[in-house]
Amino acid sequence: MTAQNPPGQPTEEELQAAYEAELKRIHVDDVLLQTVVSLLNLGGRRAGLSPGAEDERDLGQVRSAVEGVRALLPLVEARLGPDAAQLRQALSQLQLAYARGTGSEPGGEPPEGGETPAEPEPAGDQEGRGPAQSSGRLWVPGQ
Repeated sequence: MTAQNPPGQPTEEELQAAYEAELKRIHVDDVLLQTVVSLLNLGGRRAGLSPGAEDERDLGQVRSAVEGVRALLPLVEARLGPDAAQLRQALSQLQLAYARGTGSEPGGEPPEGGETPAEPEPAGDQEGRGPAQSSGRLWVPGQ
């Protein structure tokens, strides 16, 4: 005897068909844009910028959110046109909150617990190569 779905509940086949239809409708750019917006929103919470989220402050997550947005934003900017300015502005605000939180901005508050931020890594080697090139992780044509 096979188990039947309760009345009004979709079958496994119906769920699979709905999932397939949704995948056909969604574009990768839509997912990238939603990810950028989600990172900005979550980064703002972790920076303590959202009312009531002051206890969620986590500068490591803010940094990850900033880096994620910086990596993904160029992929969606052309599609957004003038609307991309709003996302760039939100990113700037998040970067500023991070800088203030780490104390790296003049007049910024020191990080919680009196910790001093780690020294930044050197930007390259003596030959003028950047950090990725000097590590051997970046392939550059002609070099």
